[in-house]
Amino acid sequence: MWFRREQKNRRSGRRHVLDVKLRSDQVRATRMRVTTAAFALIFGTAFGLYLFWRAGEWTLNKFIYENPEFAISQIIVQTDGKISDDQLRRWSGVKLGENLIGLDLTEVSRNLQMASAIESVSVERVLPGTLKIRVIERQGIAQVNVPRQDNHGGIAISVFQLDANGYVMQPLDPRLSMVSLAQINFSLPVLCGLNIFQLQPGHRIASPQGLAALRLISEFGHSPMAGLADLQRIDVSSARVIVVSTVGGGEITFGLENLPQQLARWREIYDLGQRMNKTIAFLDLAVANNVPVRWAEMVSAPDTAPKNSDLKNSWRKNV
Repeated sequence: MWFRREQKNRRSGRRHVLDVKLRSDQVRATRMRVTTAAFALIFGTAFGLYLFWRAGEWTLNKFIYENPEFAISQIIVQTDGKISDDQLRRWSGVKLGENLIGLDLTEVSRNLQMASAIESVSVERVLPGTLKIRVIERQGIAQVNVPRQDNHGGIAISVFQLDANGYVMQPLDPRLSMVSLAQINFSLPVLCGLNIFQLQPGHRIASPQGLAALRLISEFGHSPMAGLADLQRIDVSSARVIVVSTVGGGEITFGLENLPQQLARWREIYDLGQRMNKTIAFLDLAVANNVPVRWAEMVSAPDTAPKNSDLKNSWRKNV
């Protein structure tokens, strides 16, 4: 009896082990099928997306980026300054025949703004084949004459210009300007006393005195003294004042603040001198309590108008 019971237990254990192995094999096979199906789905999706991407790329290249209908046939340049259109086109880096849709407008704008004489740029596509470039140039209101050594060992002068905000413009090749640079520079007051080693084209000067001198030039154009005197030279080497030399030989000292009020006081003293038939040789407007002034005898001006009088005041129109 005991032997038979032991045999039955062994047979029952074997059937149980076989059932467990069968279930394990089924689970393993099910997992394999699920894993294979998942990999097939992922691969199929990725391959489908790749085919879709390649088809889209081919479509874009065929019908847009390689379409001769969208080739640039003309570049229209509009500028408010004096740089020639041909030079602006060269600075843009755009060539006729390039694809208008694929053109990077940000890069075109950046290429142009690398020129220190350019303040801002807007670029526009006009389908099917026209590129419009609008340029706002910096308007120089003062100049800084920087001596340098020329190729022959002599001394030459490089003329840097400053706009009303103090940004430095490097000298332009005369061939790039539609107006003679000699005429332009003749109309601008000269700033002296700046650190010429800190003049970086396209960057703003840091000198408080230099910035005050530029504010003075801007204010002068619509001050009571406009048309009665011409600013010729402005010395900004002092820490607290700026000294202006006029075309007539006068020397006017200004404080760095309240420039409109100082210009109004200049006009009052100028009118007083006119009544006394005298001109101002020296005037210190930086003194608040009184106004030190030295007079000179008035010399009758010649009747003939100065040369380039139309250009001489042109800088005032831009301030």
